[in-house]
Amino acid sequence: MHVLVTGGAGFIGSHLIEYFLSKGDQVHAIDDLSTGSKDNILSFMDNPAFRFDEANVLTWQGLEKTAAWADYIFHMAAVVGMFRVLSEPVKTLAVNIAGCERLLRAAYAGKWNPHVILASSSEVYGASTIIPFVEDTDLTIGSLSNLRWNYATSKLANETFGISYAKKFDMPVTTIRLFNTVGPRQTGRYGMVFPRFVKQAVSNQPLTVFGDGAQTRSFCDVRDTVVMLDRLASNPLSKGEIVNVGNDREISIRQLAELIKARAGSTSPIVYVPYEEAYGREYQDVSRRKPSLKKMYSLSQFQHKWTLEDTVDDLIARARALELQET
Repeated sequence: MHVLVTGGAGFIGSHLIEYFLSKGDQVHAIDDLSTGSKDNILSFMDNPAFRFDEANVLTWQGLEKTAAWADYIFHMAAVVGMFRVLSEPVKTLAVNIAGCERLLRAAYAGKWNPHVILASSSEVYGASTIIPFVEDTDLTIGSLSNLRWNYATSKLANETFGISYAKKFDMPVTTIRLFNTVGPRQTGRYGMVFPRFVKQAVSNQPLTVFGDGAQTRSFCDVRDTVVMLDRLASNPLSKGEIVNVGNDREISIRQLAELIKARAGSTSPIVYVPYEEAYGREYQDVSRRKPSLKKMYSLSQFQHKWTLEDTVDDLIARARALELQET
């Protein structure tokens, strides 16, 4: 199997590379390293089945040739992280939308008809209060005067492109709405809460909860996520579908902080930081995020292997091992 991963040096992209190489597939990845890190893929560089190009999906000259080579394309390249979305609102829209359209155009031009998996986000459900989130529900984005919705807007545009290419050109395109994926190699640099809490707990620093901590999220280990994506890519019935991908266990951010603190045996206090202070501007949060996974289970026959506690324990152990290496 030939696999192309855009954003391959990123968190999820690097795990896709690792997963498909472990299956004996050939993998070609590109990343402009604006948020991804070469450290995430260094261990794959000597693998003859792996090729990496430091390149931007908007300008890379090899896109059409590689799209014609690929059996699966996982489009993970995007501006991500709320800190970056708020500080770079124009780039978020331009890169995410134009990059997706260029990728789909290249996949169509090659006539090989690879199965394209487009990474969207639970952010597209916006301010919806209908829980759990179901793929065919009407979407309710907040006021566009608030820049936090730029990411959701860009992902909705990508979904529209994907569905349009699937229907107009009979292309096998599947859109996946990711729900708070967590695991090894994720960084807290751009606002991701899980790695930030783990780092703070291990070092006995204050766990900084943005807002009152009552907001809930549903976290899924990336090692489960990549298996779901593979199964969706290999199932022709997923063509033209939008599919929630994640875990439907719901937990508040306050409870997550308490869980990580307890399992780390940490002395860290839990400190609540107003949104205005955390993001440097007014911020509109989403109170709950919980996916319906009925469609995903039907199309993938997948059963989760990683519990939230398993992931917490694994990341705490990794953080402590890293601390020992640095000392």
